[in-house]
Amino acid sequence: MVSLSRQLAQWVVGLNYDDLPPAVVDRAKGVTLQSLASVLLGSQAASGKQAVEFITGEESGVSQGATIMVDGSKVTRGGAAFANAEMAFLGGKWDTYRMLTHPGTSILPGAFVGAETSGASGKEFLTGVAAGYEVMERMASDFIPTVMARGFHAGPVFGIFGPAIAAAKMLNLDEDQVNSAIALCVHLAAGNLEGPRNGGRALREGAAVRNAMLAVALARNGHVGGDTTLEGDAGFYHAYAGNNRGVLTHSFAGQTQTSLDKITEGLGQDWMFLETLYRIYSTAGYNIAHIDVSAQLCTEHDIKYEDVERVEAVVNWMETQYPSPAFPSRREDGESKAGGTAYYTAYGVAMRGFPVLRSQQMGVPDGGGDPPEVLELMHRVKIIPSHTMTLFGPRITVFTKDGKSYTKQSTGREFIWDFNEEARRIRDVVPGLPIPEAQFEEIIATCRDLDNQDRADRLIQLTVNQG
Repeated sequence: MVSLSRQLAQWVVGLNYDDLPPAVVDRAKGVTLQSLASVLLGSQAASGKQAVEFITGEESGVSQGATIMVDGSKVTRGGAAFANAEMAFLGGKWDTYRMLTHPGTSILPGAFVGAETSGASGKEFLTGVAAGYEVMERMASDFIPTVMARGFHAGPVFGIFGPAIAAAKMLNLDEDQVNSAIALCVHLAAGNLEGPRNGGRALREGAAVRNAMLAVALARNGHVGGDTTLEGDAGFYHAYAGNNRGVLTHSFAGQTQTSLDKITEGLGQDWMFLETLYRIYSTAGYNIAHIDVSAQLCTEHDIKYEDVERVEAVVNWMETQYPSPAFPSRREDGESKAGGTAYYTAYGVAMRGFPVLRSQQMGVPDGGGDPPEVLELMHRVKIIPSHTMTLFGPRITVFTKDGKSYTKQSTGREFIWDFNEEARRIRDVVPGLPIPEAQFEEIIATCRDLDNQDRADRLIQLTVNQG
């Protein structure tokens, strides 16, 4: 029987640009643009600068390696991947898959290392990105809540596989080498929840992508990884999910059983990549729909802040106990506070939107002031957990002082959009970028036309201020 890693390797090696549906190509362009915007924003954060200084201080003088975006320094491939991922993470403009993984914060930094190292064309880059997302998301899919409940952070644990696949594809690794890269990622996968629970800062996708580049380099140089490292009795799923039989301890909607066979079922036909959402606001992903749904509801019915008596939001239960019900660091169904779900719901109602450049993610100060209407209204917002609601799909009900009520149900797919909509919405970051607006417009145009570009790494140079 062909192992899981071997099946994935065979698919990755055989995948061609012409095999990608138009929607997949469009999404690959969109997540690339989103990641670049986040890197540009994150390059100005104190921790983003610290990551760059750390890598350049450790790795200055490298002649053959990869480029740190925005800064322009040449360092090792792993060092560039780490620094670029840290900046992408700190920029807050992530994509999100099933709430608790953010594929682009590791996959795109790894993909750009692969592109720069190999001289990949735009089509080759898009193919690698699509392959990386599909493999990572299929591997993570049903297992995310169970992995989190065991004390691991699913973001970096699964986040190592996507960039390894993307880079391996652009470097033209053969089946045995891709299989070994996956196996080596199993050895190098890591991510834990305890540090941030007691005042520490998590080591997340930056470390994952750096390890991914090591896995690819080792596989490329002949390190054999083995064939049953994913599903074997002592393999990845046994270690991180507690068993290799698909038994789940936690899930988003009550399932307690899945199958490892689902990971490769319909591979190349049913694209999980298309489930990836854009997180346009720099807040915990489960809050983004609260802003837009509340704003739309109030706009549609011309509901003003002074007319509102109270608000109720019915949400998926896991969205109220981050990052896991087993180890909650914050409860969203308790007392309302700034930066919580009730706050963002109130922001949507009172202000009919939220500033794209504001960030309360990871405690990053943004200098913005909270409108008093929001701070008052959030105490009249009730968050109601439900085991049947879809992720990112709150049902918002606004009760007005005249005795009426208005309800809007989200589908959970409102933040899945095409490249043109991504480009329209991401432009709101322009005032906060370290490059001129015209240069960012060139990044947008290059992403849109990426399948016609001779070299994808042109985008790296476009992040360096040319003014």
